[in-house]
Amino acid sequence: MCICVDCAWVDSCKTYYTVEENHGVRHLSENPDFQGNNPKIHINIFDMPEREIGIEWDVRGCDSFKLDQGKWSRLRPGEEIPK
Repeated sequence: MCICVDCAWVDSCKTYYTVEENHGVRHLSENPDFQGNNPKIHINIFDMPEREIGIEWDVRGCDSFKLDQGKWSRLRPGEEIPK
């Protein structure tokens, strides 16, 4: 899972904005203004039914990560965390 969901910067991070675009989900912010230092993105490619290809993007490390447990969930109460 993406560490961004528990990061204080999730709603202003340019890297997370890119992850949202690649997941095809609604953005937390339309104008992110924070660039994390040295983000490490894990990209998983997998087979799906009907010979389709799935791609999963997750930030697994970032030198700017600042723990704020549950930040994403507080911004989007009641919504399922994107996988």
